Amino acid sequence: MCKDPSFSVSSRLNRRQFLHGAGALLATTLLRRRLNAMSPEPRTYPLEVFPPEHRRMKDSETGVDLLFVTTHPAGNFSLYFHDRSFLADESLLLFTSGRERGGLMGYLFVTGELVRLTTPEGDIGGAVAAKSRNSVFALRGKQVLELALKVEPSTDPLKSPSQAFATERVICTLPDYMSPATALNENADGSLLSLGVNFKEGGMGIITIGVRTGEVRKVCRVESFSSHVLWSPATPHLLSFAGRRERLMLVDIRDGKPRAIYHQAPGELVTHEHWWVKDQMLFCGGHRDGESHVKVIDVATGVVRIIGAGAWWEGGTPAEYAKVNWWYTAGDENGKWVVAGNWHGVIALFNGKTTRMHTLTTGHRIYGTGAGPVPSWDRCSKRVVFTSYKLGNPNVCVAMIPEEW
Repeated sequence: MCKDPSFSVSSRLNRRQFLHGAGALLATTLLRRRLNAMSPEPRTYPLEVFPPEHRRMKDSETGVDLLFVTTHPAGNFSLYFHDRSFLADESLLLFTSGRERGGLMGYLFVTGELVRLTTPEGDIGGAVAAKSRNSVFALRGKQVLELALKVEPSTDPLKSPSQAFATERVICTLPDYMSPATALNENADGSLLSLGVNFKEGGMGIITIGVRTGEVRKVCRVESFSSHVLWSPATPHLLSFAGRRERLMLVDIRDGKPRAIYHQAPGELVTHEHWWVKDQMLFCGGHRDGESHVKVIDVATGVVRIIGAGAWWEGGTPAEYAKVNWWYTAGDENGKWVVAGNWHGVIALFNGKTTRMHTLTTGHRIYGTGAGPVPSWDRCSKRVVFTSYKLGNPNVCVAMIPEEW
């Protein structure tokens, strides 16, 4: 880890409040829920391990080292840009694969092998790597799981595969009247997960789930929203989601009242938001058709600035604009870099202090075809992971940032 992974979750109740009758009743209720959530007992089972298929090369334009962790002809995709995909110690990278016996998988950096993350009862999804331990939070139907991963690496994986194990804990089972609508997301101190849900009677909402207790709590209810339910990485009680009318919506779970933090003008593009450091949020957007800068907003003050400029000129075509404008962005967790990607498969970095741009790698998508690159970060601000079509089919690629940058 690059930073101290430890965290503590302490009760907000003082002794007098706890001994109060209402507090005692609440404690009893939470205890029962915890016992229910922790049942059945955690269990450990082996995971399937596949031989390495990775490929290394240098970017022909930038000279940056590229590691394609997959080369299988089936579709292989990095997790979405705001879903943490590196384990806490960076030993494994999560991704998804359309191959037979695929689904959620992991790449082992020490051996190059691939691990299939599934359970005896079926596949899992909506996954995110835990912030401070080598675990993965995931959904199995209406069950919310934590899989603690352990790997015994092989010294010769081509002859004898590594051994991988998952210890599964059922955190909770969602009530019958709600079903998952987004991936899971972990809050700043690791005490809560968030999840967007559909309600059986109609409408959508956001819930929190106690990681240790399994307590399910409704934060807010809205007619609809466009996914992207995310926690602030700095403040454990702040959530954001993508609204239908106003894109950048914030909700403090202590009062459950959604509010817009940025009021876009009619026709203004605001898309693909991502929390960064110090309660800043990145997003892509512009006022003219085809124009899209990387912007950063301070959620406390509402001040917006451009950190990665796009470009626009009279008479440009959509394909021309797409070469020099940005659609995806993500900030590293250490505040050093912002990464952006576009529809031509260009991945660029912007320095968090100077905004100076570095082209990291190019040629990972043919304009008009395939999924976007959705670049995201490792834990130490040294590598960027994204989906690449450079080898023909979609594969998961990791680009190493040169030390001299």
